[in-house]
Amino acid sequence: MADPVIAIGGENLIDQVVLPDATTNHPGGSPFNVALAAARQGGVVRYVTPISTDVWGDMLATRLAEAGVQLAGGRVAQPSTMARVSLSDGLPSYSFRRTATAERQVSLASLTQSLGAGAAALHTGSLALIDGADAQAWQAMMAKAYREDVLTSLDPNVRLSIIADLPAYRARIWQMVETLHILKLSDEDLAGLFPDASEDAAMAQLLAHSRAPLVVLTKGAHGAQAWLRGTQVTVPAAQVDGLVDTVGAGDTFMASLLVGLGQLGYLSAQGLARLGLSDTRALLQRAAVAAALNCQSQGCSPPMAAQLQAALAKQGNGGL
Repeated sequence: MADPVIAIGGENLIDQVVLPDATTNHPGGSPFNVALAAARQGGVVRYVTPISTDVWGDMLATRLAEAGVQLAGGRVAQPSTMARVSLSDGLPSYSFRRTATAERQVSLASLTQSLGAGAAALHTGSLALIDGADAQAWQAMMAKAYREDVLTSLDPNVRLSIIADLPAYRARIWQMVETLHILKLSDEDLAGLFPDASEDAAMAQLLAHSRAPLVVLTKGAHGAQAWLRGTQVTVPAAQVDGLVDTVGAGDTFMASLLVGLGQLGYLSAQGLARLGLSDTRALLQRAAVAAALNCQSQGCSPPMAAQLQAALAKQGNGGL
C-alpha cells in the first residue's frame, strides 16, 4: 500500500534570529516547518502554498526540496515573508513583514489545484488564518476538503501581537473547528483564543463546540493531553538533552502526529474513527520525543526518521 499523501499549506518565511552577538537567517513558518518535519520522518508531503522566486524563496524552496517535499504550490514573483525572532531564555518572540508576499497569493481555486488528487490529509494554520483574502481562501478550502472526506488538520499557532482584529480572527477559528478531524493547539494558543477563561473552562468550551474527533493540547514542559472522541489521554514531556531553543517544537510535534497516524493506517476520516486510546498515547509519546529532539538545535531542526526511531527505541517505544 502506498504511503498516504499529507498536503500542508500556510506561510513560508525567513526567521531572522536576533542574538546578542549575531543575526542568523533560517527558513521557517509554522506550516513550512510541519512540511519539513513530516518529510524528514518519511512522510509523503505535498506543500500547496506558493514560494517566492527571490533569493529568500530559493532558500525556502531548497530546504523543502532537499527533504523530499513536493512543491505543489509553485513559485511566484512576490517577495518572501520576513519574521524577526528575538530569543529570551530560549523562548521566541516574533514580528512580521508579510504585506502582499508570496505565501499570501492563494485563492480557493489555486489551493484546490495545488492540493490535486489523492491527498489523504490537509493541514494548515498560523499566519494564513489571520486576515485578508488568503485567510478566507484557507477557511473555504478546509471546509471543502472536509466535505470531500479529506482528513483536515489545524494548528492555529496564535500570534496575538500581529492580529489587528482579534474578534474576527477568533470567530474564524471558531467556525473552522466545525470542519476539522484533528485540532492541535498549545496552552498559549488556548489562552489567546479564550482570554477570559481558565484552561479547563476553555477546553470544555472548545470540546463542546468542535467536531474534531481528535483534539490535542501541548503544554511544553508539562507534557500533552489529547481528547479522542471526548476521552482524555495525558503524556509527560520528553526529556530534552541540552536545550538550545524551542523554535519549531510544536510544528515538529504536529508533523510527528500526522506521520504516525499515517504509519498506523489512521490518516483518513474513516481511519481516525478506528483510532483507540492505546495508539493515541503512543502517538503523543512519539510526537513528544520528536519535539524534544528538535529543541537540541538552534531554530527549527526536526529529526530525521532514523534519529527519531533510535530515540524511541532507547525509551522502549520503537513500534512507531
